[in-house]
Amino acid sequence: MTSTGKTLPVVILISGTGSNMCRMAELMQSGQLPIDIKAVISDRAHAKGLETAASMGINTDSLNPKAFTHRNDFDAALADKVAQYQPQLVILAGFMRILSHEFVSRFSDRMLNIHPSLLPKYPGLHTHQRALDAGDLQHGASVHFVTAELDGGPVVMQASIPILANDNAESLAKRLLQQEHQLYPLVVNLFATGRLQSRNGKAWLDGAPLTTPLQLSSQSSL
Repeated sequence: MTSTGKTLPVVILISGTGSNMCRMAELMQSGQLPIDIKAVISDRAHAKGLETAASMGINTDSLNPKAFTHRNDFDAALADKVAQYQPQLVILAGFMRILSHEFVSRFSDRMLNIHPSLLPKYPGLHTHQRALDAGDLQHGASVHFVTAELDGGPVVMQASIPILANDNAESLAKRLLQQEHQLYPLVVNLFATGRLQSRNGKAWLDGAPLTTPLQLSSQSSL
């Protein structure tokens, strides 16, 4: 539960299967994650994650960016749609559009994203292949607060996996996704229970600024 004893109202944005969204919805419905998913919204009307969310009894909606002449008009309409549900947290779970400064400002300090790299390494796309091409020994995922800078907001927690000799981008992504499904709910839980905040461009945990990201371990659990 949150500090007020209530579940935290959230909206989740997806573009595809929304596997992280599905995991959080399962944890919510089993009472392990104190959130109330008010809606799952996609920029793709036929995103598989919308079908999955609907089958779990969660409100779904979509907004087609091609219906708007200008990017900012889409972002403004999306922000209005999100705001209708009065979320205290907006969760990006595989939402594949870069959000405008205006959108980010509207939900400042209450929007989280998961990115498949050990930030600040490899912001943007194709992170798994970029890690392989660089000869990295470790790869991972980062959950961070969203700011106007692409994948540049303060990082809260990371998960790491070794890169194996026979890895390719697909195998690396598949193994990393298992870590993401543990990592993201942990951070959302910290926020929902009032332990995690974003203040003045920094992540704060238990009333103190985080100087380095938390690390997922085998002992980490909700």
